[in-house]
Amino acid sequence: MSTKLLTSDRRKLLRNAGLGTAFAAAAGFGLFKPTRAQAAGAPSDADILNFALNLEYLEAEYYLFAVNGTGLAATDINGVGATGGVIGGAAVPFKTPAIQQYAVKIANDEQAHVQFLRAALGSAAVARPEIDLFNSFNTAAVAAGLVPAGGTFNPFADELSFLLGAYIFEDVGVTAYHGAAPLIQSKDYLAAAAGILAVEAYHAGSIRTLLFQLGQGDATAKISALRAAASGAADDQGVVWNGQANITPTDVNALAFSRTTTQVLNIVYLGGASGNFGFFPQGLNGAIA
Repeated sequence: MSTKLLTSDRRKLLRNAGLGTAFAAAAGFGLFKPTRAQAAGAPSDADILNFALNLEYLEAEYYLFAVNGTGLAATDINGVGATGGVIGGAAVPFKTPAIQQYAVKIANDEQAHVQFLRAALGSAAVARPEIDLFNSFNTAAVAAGLVPAGGTFNPFADELSFLLGAYIFEDVGVTAYHGAAPLIQSKDYLAAAAGILAVEAYHAGSIRTLLFQLGQGDATAKISALRAAASGAADDQGVVWNGQANITPTDVNALAFSRTTTQVLNIVYLGGASGNFGFFPQGLNGAIA
């Protein structure tokens, strides 16, 4: 069976070692300065779903490019606000069939999330903002200490780079949905968000498992420390914790971490490092940006 996405599949988003080093690196990249204020007042359900849609656009583009070399179709990106392009992105030269199949499944899921949220929002759905899949990863990798200053990190270069790139933002989606849950008023929307959160958690767990098996405890600890420093809370852990496998990062009650929209923005915007708003060079579309 082909691992390419088929048209028929299109319907199928601080307690860590090395925190001091990551914190210092992050400060140098301005990761602790919120670059855009969250909308005043309590956000509406549509605001929250559109915030989630922005994050799903990022995830869908990353995985679709990785497995196909192309991103979302033109019919899946228009909406309220300026429609942005995608900087970077390429097909990953997968060598391990299982990893390639995982990537295809996740790509299908993320594409379906985009389409589901757009359908739920109808005419209120925001357009895909500009997404940077090139400079953003370099900035994050240097800040985390994965590559030296002036170095290059290309998440589409090989399987391991792809998995580390996915790890940079995959857990963020889980914490974002968890944090948004109490703000959602509609039980129908809340149920839908819970369903997406569960799938995102499956994705994150799969990525974490693979990285643990590949001996990437140190690399993931650096990335997690950077994210936790950017969010300003002890809300992240690498795939090794206390010397043991840590496939499910949790608090002391074994509950998934939760992040506010501001904390999520501080991570995905990379603090506006170099004045470019990280993964979203022009910011998100919608009220929460």
